[in-house]
Amino acid sequence: MTQSTPSDPDTPASRVALAPRADGSASADSTTPSHEDTARATDRLAVEKARGNQRASALRRWTRLLWLLAGPGILVFLGENDAPSMLSYAQTGAQFGIGFFFPFIVLTFLMALVVQEMTLRLGAVTHRGHAELIFDRFGPFWGLFSMIDLLVGNFLTLVTEFIGIIAGLGFFHVRPLVSVGVALAVLLGAAMTRRYWTWERIVLALALGNGVFIPVALMIHPDWHAVGKAMLTWGPLPGGLTSQTILLIMADIGATVTPWMLFFQQGATTDKGLQPRDVPFARWDTLLGAVLALIFGLAAVLATTPLFIHGISTKNLQNVQFAQAIEPFAGHFGASLFALGLVEAGLVAAISISASSAYAFGEVTRQAHSLNRPLREAWPFYLVLFGSAIAAGGLTLVPGAPLEFIVLIVNVIATLAMPPALLFLLLLANDRAVMGDQVNGFWLNAAGIGVTCILIVCGLLFGISQVFPRVFG
Repeated sequence: MTQSTPSDPDTPASRVALAPRADGSASADSTTPSHEDTARATDRLAVEKARGNQRASALRRWTRLLWLLAGPGILVFLGENDAPSMLSYAQTGAQFGIGFFFPFIVLTFLMALVVQEMTLRLGAVTHRGHAELIFDRFGPFWGLFSMIDLLVGNFLTLVTEFIGIIAGLGFFHVRPLVSVGVALAVLLGAAMTRRYWTWERIVLALALGNGVFIPVALMIHPDWHAVGKAMLTWGPLPGGLTSQTILLIMADIGATVTPWMLFFQQGATTDKGLQPRDVPFARWDTLLGAVLALIFGLAAVLATTPLFIHGISTKNLQNVQFAQAIEPFAGHFGASLFALGLVEAGLVAAISISASSAYAFGEVTRQAHSLNRPLREAWPFYLVLFGSAIAAGGLTLVPGAPLEFIVLIVNVIATLAMPPALLFLLLLANDRAVMGDQVNGFWLNAAGIGVTCILIVCGLLFGISQVFPRVFG
């Protein structure tokens, strides 16, 4: 991603304090603009035409601008509604119902909104990815550390996405090899469009498929009175604070607040070419993504609550077995939609997470890193994007691979990895040399610190529950 000259007058001049880019991209005085520069300039021209269209009503201009500028926020939240996340929500509904966890999941999305708002501002103001900013402001050691930490976490998560895809298509008796092949073909096809805009719209169309969990939830005829009561009263934690409930709390937080989201949204915001004055629309984009993902996640919880109500044990249920378990309540069509939801969730997340890894690698190694670049100009970027997905998909086909363990632990790892990531985020968002007048205000800092403290407390409780299991029973 190049750092092109911003067209907005409110871009902070202090950005020059950052180190110069060395990613092989065209410089400001280059006589021949790159494919990346041309593609992004085309997108920006459409934005400026929409912004200056005085013939259109204010509402029409606003709607047109939102359509042009939306994408990263919706994708990051619907991408995080991935296969392990939807399975965590399904396990939540089946094991504990809605009394405590419905409002708790709402809280996790509010936490994620706080985090992602800072991320989108960083991308729009600096035109740089998250890993690159850490590298520039805190040195090569922390830049490399953040990249390696992300790549490892992303790879484990990618494995779970392919597990979800295999499980979902397995409901329809599709062989695992075919399932992995189809998923990789879609991922490769989207990435090879050589246009961020095209890639984004393809993935957005796929991501809206996450809504299939809504009809599944409606098919089980939920008790809406109980839903309203849960949201208004926040019922007690069933069984109290035990090792199992702590694990599920960690998994549900990890289903909403994860490190890869920082790297992806900031990288996508930069690749899309958003400017500081686009921040209000980027906030709407992020809020819309959070609301959609929240509704779809709560629908997954509702879909499995009949198992809790009827006292059906879910301890031995794995992946698509949740679809089979709810079939008596939602019918075969509902169970099929649930299975398709796992496929969609895994596919969108695999596309988004592999891009997140590629962005971070390109930013730290100073290689060209943009979906607006052709393969020959940014082959290391695409190598990481394709290679991580192919390796993760291949691992799921290896007999005896510890796949069940990875599914169980991946969201917990994401939650434990968030506090250090949030520390870097808060430092960057409060750095006036980076953000200019877009630095965090008091309430944003209070909210960010509050989120960090919640994650630290949850991490400590999880650690105590694992080292001293008798403490929580």
